[in-house]
Amino acid sequence: MTLAKHLSNSMVATLVMAIAANDNKRNGYILVVGLGVTGISVVRYLCQKGHDVVVVDSRDQPPGLDVLQKNYPDVPFYSGLFDEALFLGAQKIIVSPGVPITEPAISHAKQQGIHAIGDIELFALEAKAPVVAITGSNGKSTVTTLVGEMAKYAGINVAVGGNLGTPALDLLDDSVELYVLELSSFQLETVHSLKPVAATVLNVSADHLDRYATYADYARAKQHIYDNCSTAIINRDDIEVSSMTKGQKAVSGFTLSEPAESDFGLGVFDDGFWLCKGSQKLVAESELKLGGRHNTANALAALALGEAAGIPLDKMLHALREFRGLPHRTQWVAEKNGVVWYDDSKGTNVGATIAAIEGMQVRNKLILIAGGLGKGADFSPLKLAVRDKVRLVVLIGKDAQKIEQAIDGAAPVMYAKDMSEAVHVAADHANEGDCVLLSPACASFDMFNGYAHRGDMFVQAVEALS
Repeated sequence: MTLAKHLSNSMVATLVMAIAANDNKRNGYILVVGLGVTGISVVRYLCQKGHDVVVVDSRDQPPGLDVLQKNYPDVPFYSGLFDEALFLGAQKIIVSPGVPITEPAISHAKQQGIHAIGDIELFALEAKAPVVAITGSNGKSTVTTLVGEMAKYAGINVAVGGNLGTPALDLLDDSVELYVLELSSFQLETVHSLKPVAATVLNVSADHLDRYATYADYARAKQHIYDNCSTAIINRDDIEVSSMTKGQKAVSGFTLSEPAESDFGLGVFDDGFWLCKGSQKLVAESELKLGGRHNTANALAALALGEAAGIPLDKMLHALREFRGLPHRTQWVAEKNGVVWYDDSKGTNVGATIAAIEGMQVRNKLILIAGGLGKGADFSPLKLAVRDKVRLVVLIGKDAQKIEQAIDGAAPVMYAKDMSEAVHVAADHANEGDCVLLSPACASFDMFNGYAHRGDMFVQAVEALS
């Protein structure tokens, strides 16, 4: 059922009373705000529990609407402007991550005593197995996947998902022995009951400032992951994160420097760099299939999390040696004419791109392809990362000029109208020994369906080069 955008208050009030009248035992319906993959998982979970469900979305054709109408034809769906009557008539509101909790209709309902939570809170109230919880501006998908692979190799029945892949509620199963969840700042805004066996904020850099009023608000949302956790894993190299765990009973850390005895870090020996636990050598950095020093940090974080979750060290090290990383995350694409091409399309914010640039081991110079939808970010930190290491910056997308202004002469800049042209411009200016890195520092939706589509277009263009 789809209503017109401008549904009158009287019509909504009538519908609310009708729905409530049919469910005196439960005192009303549960309102799901926002569809998409997460919203559908919430509907599925609530319907399986026997609840009456109503769905609202500001979009007329949101992702997942076809699934809702096919599999749950009796669940009412209302699109367009949010009408407070639907919110005030609910016994509880479940907010999808894409909808700000500050939405006026939600805020008003909360003032009237109606609880507004998210899918992770529902998950936390239901899950029986321990949870490893991972957030951060960058690297969280890699670390989440890697911890999952470590657990699998150890023979643990592990379920991996959350903000990555399978929604948390779809992972619920009494046979699961360990959950590994990637959590966004949006999901953490509405969590109260999660008690992770191990939790981490990998790093914090400016992101989502189109949703948060300040950088501090964004960081505070991330910090919620440490609430009620058994062991807090912190990045010793990130001042912001290091200050988040005051009062925690158990803290372990990771660093790209020499580690303390209880931490994981990077040691320097006569035979090169080694990932270590204290002074104990674990695995040579050269053995890792993950590219970039930022991925070494991700590997160290995964080891710390896995140790706190009880995964045997030898099993973790085997999984780490075999792990090749995730698509579109500093992934090796090709070497052509002595030039190596890397796809880091998942670098959707400034911090991610800086990490990719600094982590690249380049024989000569770097050519950077960047640009897209900036989400209100401050691009000025790119200037220092680009200077000296980058031969040329090729810019695409809506906020290309903002990036050029921010880096202000740190490297030459050229523009391209699409990804194919950007790749050809980079190829024309690359010398033997150079690397070409796609790491946009921006979201993709001005030109592409998502970061994966953007990365795929990059890979296709590189492969088409003679």
